[in-house]
Amino acid sequence: MFSEKELAYIKTHRLTRIATVSPDGQPDVAAVRFEFDGEYFYVGGRSFLTTLKYKNVHAGNTRVALVLDDIDETIKGPRGIKVHGHAEIVEREGHFGAAKYLRITPERSWSWGIERAAFENGKPVFQRNSKKKSH
Repeated sequence: MFSEKELAYIKTHRLTRIATVSPDGQPDVAAVRFEFDGEYFYVGGRSFLTTLKYKNVHAGNTRVALVLDDIDETIKGPRGIKVHGHAEIVEREGHFGAAKYLRITPERSWSWGIERAAFENGKPVFQRNSKKKSH
């Protein structure tokens, strides 16, 4: 789903922001450490079962969004990746040991400033990717 340049960019990051939605429709965003195995993003944490991200997904709101971004000082511009996908709760051995984690399956992504400049002729440039659905 991700290009080689996007994969390299993801590997340089340890922190992302995750957005989830509560049962009453309240959005929540949190900065989190993540792991990426080339197919799935994993998010866990200390006291993970008490967090809103866990509670929101556990309540059945499995749609999530991630953003990894920064400013590239060499080109003086933004770059990043936004991911839409769905999360499920899994048990695994990860950064926080053997525990429950959110496993996030990316379905669609947008990147900027990675494949080419984030702006051309004053307009934003996005690279859009969608996961191919298997039948």
